[in-house]
Amino acid sequence: MNDYVKAWQCIGCGKIEALQTCVGICQDRKVEFVYASEHEETLTELAVARRQAGALEALVRRLACTNPRANEWENSYRALQERARATLASIGNATRGRPAP
Repeated sequence: MNDYVKAWQCIGCGKIEALQTCVGICQDRKVEFVYASEHEETLTELAVARRQAGALEALVRRLACTNPRANEWENSYRALQERARATLASIGNATRGRPAP
């Protein structure tokens, strides 16, 4: 996935060319490109989003699968609140580029 093609880009018109040996069947076609740096940045953002989604999914699963004992619903609720706060704090740190506590 990280195979990059080195090419030349015109600073005037923006045309992109890669030096290749012509085999006689070439045709110019309109294509779309992104800069490698933008692609890498997007991959990094995707990894962060996936970690955040995983953390939130774990919290929702815990909420969905928790059955408090009789007369213990409040303790369970407060424990889930604490876990939710910790999860939100770690997601906030990841969003700001800092490691989670």
